[in-house]
Amino acid sequence: MLAQGRRALTRGRDVVVGLVETHGRARTAELIDGLETLPRRTLTYRGATFTELDVDAVIARKPKIALIDELAHTNVPGSRNAKRWQDIEEILDAGIDVISTVNIQHLESLNDVVEQIAGVPQRETVPDEVVRRADQVELVDMSPEALRRRLAHGNVYPPEKIDAALSNYFREGNLTALRELALLWVAGKVDEQLERYRADHGIAGTWEARERVVVALTGGPEGDTLVRRAARIAARTQGADLLAVHVTAPDGLAGADPAHLARQRTLVESMGGTYHQVVGDDIPRALLDFARGVNATQLVLGASRRGRFAQVLSPGVGVTTTARSGSIDVHMITHEEVSKGLRRASRSRAVLTRRRRLAGWALAVAGLPALTAALVPLRGTLALPGEILLFLLTVVVVALVGGRSPAVVAAVGAFGLLNWYFTPPLNTLTVAEPENLLALFVFVLVAATVSTVVDLAARRTREAARAGAEAEVLSTLAGHVLRGEAALPSLLARLRETFTLTSVTLLERVGPAGPDHRSAPQSWRIVATSGGPPCASPDDSDTDVQVDDRLVLAVRGHLLDASDRRVLEAFAAEAAVALRQERLRQEAEAARPLAEADRMRTALLAAVSHDLRTPLASAKAAVDSLRNTTIEWTPQDRAELLATAEESLARLDRLVANLLDMSRLQAGVLGLTLHPVALEDVMPRAIDDLGPLGERVQDDIPGDLPEIMADPALLERILVNLMSNAVRYSPPEHRVLVTGSHYGDRVEIRVIDRGPGIPPDAHDQVFLPFQRLGDRAGHTGVGLGLALSRGLAEAMNGTLTPDETPGGGLTMIISMPVGEHR
Repeated sequence: MLAQGRRALTRGRDVVVGLVETHGRARTAELIDGLETLPRRTLTYRGATFTELDVDAVIARKPKIALIDELAHTNVPGSRNAKRWQDIEEILDAGIDVISTVNIQHLESLNDVVEQIAGVPQRETVPDEVVRRADQVELVDMSPEALRRRLAHGNVYPPEKIDAALSNYFREGNLTALRELALLWVAGKVDEQLERYRADHGIAGTWEARERVVVALTGGPEGDTLVRRAARIAARTQGADLLAVHVTAPDGLAGADPAHLARQRTLVESMGGTYHQVVGDDIPRALLDFARGVNATQLVLGASRRGRFAQVLSPGVGVTTTARSGSIDVHMITHEEVSKGLRRASRSRAVLTRRRRLAGWALAVAGLPALTAALVPLRGTLALPGEILLFLLTVVVVALVGGRSPAVVAAVGAFGLLNWYFTPPLNTLTVAEPENLLALFVFVLVAATVSTVVDLAARRTREAARAGAEAEVLSTLAGHVLRGEAALPSLLARLRETFTLTSVTLLERVGPAGPDHRSAPQSWRIVATSGGPPCASPDDSDTDVQVDDRLVLAVRGHLLDASDRRVLEAFAAEAAVALRQERLRQEAEAARPLAEADRMRTALLAAVSHDLRTPLASAKAAVDSLRNTTIEWTPQDRAELLATAEESLARLDRLVANLLDMSRLQAGVLGLTLHPVALEDVMPRAIDDLGPLGERVQDDIPGDLPEIMADPALLERILVNLMSNAVRYSPPEHRVLVTGSHYGDRVEIRVIDRGPGIPPDAHDQVFLPFQRLGDRAGHTGVGLGLALSRGLAEAMNGTLTPDETPGGGLTMIISMPVGEHR
């Protein structure tokens, strides 16, 4: 940033330094020389003085370029904006260009990833969108070896911090992973810029800057094969993207199997790909539009399942897509479903109800003779076109009532009646005039067409109603899962209610698959059931769905048609997921006590090996020295050895007491004696218990605080643990402050230090028994103080919560109820 600012200054640009943190680095300070530096704004917060960026000073100066360091910085409370990037946005709005800096670990989207890599959470983050809006992002890349050399040469940290930095955060593996994250993030921004450029310049062709493989899914069983093949194609190129797409018809009535699509979507995502769904009438065009939109380089399609005759009549999706693909490579993948042919989505033959079809046949059989009988006396007064229109009206009514079959029969019958009774010569099938013959044929064609349209409309109406019902059921299922009600009994009960079934049973095969295992009850175990008597085997049900090689969903009550099976398969897939989640939860619950016991045994061993052994060794060494008669100890040396022995034994006594109290807390047998206690009586004893460490504690408890309801000895233990922790982690020049306040019926005691603090997401972690923040392999000590303190506070109806100390540090807050005098 500073080098860029100096280059801009040499070109005659007006450049100022808004804020730069040198962190004591000489080379950084050298780069600031010669650049105009604006004064910072001074803020006072809770007795401490801080400096921040002066936004008003930068805007008033109106430079062309402002150099402002640490984009992700959090401002001191009381500042105009909470974050520095918000300050920078104000400066940008004023027409001033800003050059800033940000580390990859401070990007919001990568915060958790960086914590997994380096083991250190980052409390200061900046939204990715803020950085993406920058006109230019420059990656300052350096190999891990070069950066470690800079550290070793003292260019980053002072000498006393170099070894710790190299062996912790700046390990070669950490730096390599962070470097890869930075490169990938910047590559993503480059992709965005490329897409924007292509869109702005109307470039529709594919630029093969990066391999992107798109696999087309039809919702058929062959999709699994296509996804795996596409994944292997993508794996051949480092960094290639895998995308799956399914084209849905605009009316939503496509015959795709939702269970297959759900499974294939999970498969794609498990391989690091993404799933997409688009709508289109022309499938090849929709596929290619999507592929070109994502700048895909390869498109994977399944070989056609249509027969040879159908392929002669129409080239099919694969051939059409290949012909239109242009620069996109198209892979036609064969699969085992090719030989099985195209299985059309089953349609119910009975589109209309049985009553309507019977009414249509009755109207055709009785209505046409009745109309003929009514028109015969009028043959002299009514012309043939009028008679044809009346018969056509009757056929249309038959089509509306009974559908296509009775309407076609009625049209043929009407043709014969018109020919016999109303077309000259009468009472014969001969037609004298050619135009009359044409009129009769047009009549039959119109009648058949109208009946077909009416039948198709009825079919589409029923399919749309069924699709709407399926969508409503699946939406209910999705909401059921999202609300956390995916437990197996609840899920099966919802399925039983949806289809009005007698019973729904999830069966699991317990042995190997034999020739008659589907009908053998001993081969199956009932995992969950809802409703009446459960099915003992798949063959014992009316309808069953194979979930996987061991699970079968069996339903009893009535047969389900093919369209209902699709919804049933979706329920079955969700039931399998719920079963797996339930079993994983049970395994985790079963393993938790074992893990807890193992962790406690490990911690106790660590305590014996270090926390117990160290004070014992110190006390033993002091006593052995005093008993040594060969050395003449001065009174001062003797007093020092006695003090060492006393301090070590006191430390050992506190540790053993903590272990015993923790065991009593966990067993629920800790004895309490609660009565009103004055804090000014407890604090002096707690500070005295700290020994020499008590000199670094400042007691600022107000004298007018009411008494609290507590056990004095346990309250003293809590204060000793918290104050000793605070002193241990506070800088030597800062004293630990203990203060109190009264709010309502609670009294709060605050132990405030200026140490490194605890990240907010680790507040609960430090209260776990045998846990210390930042534990690493080889770290010793039991870390019972905070866990015991919280347990003791809660046992006395109080709470212990951590909070950040403004300006840096940790504040532990003990909240206790006000004492009641009796």
